[in-house]
Amino acid sequence: MPVLAVIPARLGATRLPRKPLRLLGGEPIVVRVYQRVVHLGVADHCVVATDHPEVHEACTRRGIPVVMTRDDHPSGTDRVAEVATRPEFSSFDVLLNVQGDEPFVSGEALAGAVQVVTSGLAPIGTAAVPIPLEAQARPDVVKVVCADDRRALYFSRAPIPWLRDPSEMAILAPLVRQHVGVYAYARYALQQWVTWPPHALELIERLEQLRPLAHGLPIGVVTVQATEGGIDTEDDLVRANTHWDVLHAAPAVPANTPSAHRTA
Repeated sequence: MPVLAVIPARLGATRLPRKPLRLLGGEPIVVRVYQRVVHLGVADHCVVATDHPEVHEACTRRGIPVVMTRDDHPSGTDRVAEVATRPEFSSFDVLLNVQGDEPFVSGEALAGAVQVVTSGLAPIGTAAVPIPLEAQARPDVVKVVCADDRRALYFSRAPIPWLRDPSEMAILAPLVRQHVGVYAYARYALQQWVTWPPHALELIERLEQLRPLAHGLPIGVVTVQATEGGIDTEDDLVRANTHWDVLHAAPAVPANTPSAHRTA
């Protein structure tokens, strides 16, 4: 099943203005995300989908496949769905949505989401990571509860599962998972998703993945290890650049090598 990775890159972010074009390790963030996806090799082809000529130009200058999409899409899912309808991408059976602010996205998460779809477990695949119990109360941490077959039961900003009896903390701990915003879709599932109007649960929680779930479209979840998070704020960008510098620092020359000694 050929896989197309699509990186939605909207220029109009509010918390971090002009986010796709902000620099990470000297290159725009969207370029770093593309490089990461290609390096991981999970998809057969990767393309950036943007709504702004500046992002388009930044990609084309570097030889990165990029397409212009409508500027009124309410979500990255809608942008990916538009790309999927283009004739040049009609041969791809699985669409992989990689957020444009995730330059350190986990290969395990991407491969796991795709495997959910290609194995037939569910027509939509995503990922989750274990989180500390104290993060359960944070509304910015999206939690997911799964059935034993790894299909999602519910996503919420509220603490789920709710611990009624504190003496059962040991039962709760293995079940606390944070949703990771990576999606793989079977083509038909993606098209269904975007034709449905927003569901009441989606509007209440502000979580678009509740739309297909409420309509009975299963979402399979793979649990992976936590990695460096995405870039949403100025502080995130500083942290990401520090992390980038650490990952790409030149290795120290051992003191006992000839190049480390002065010659007379």
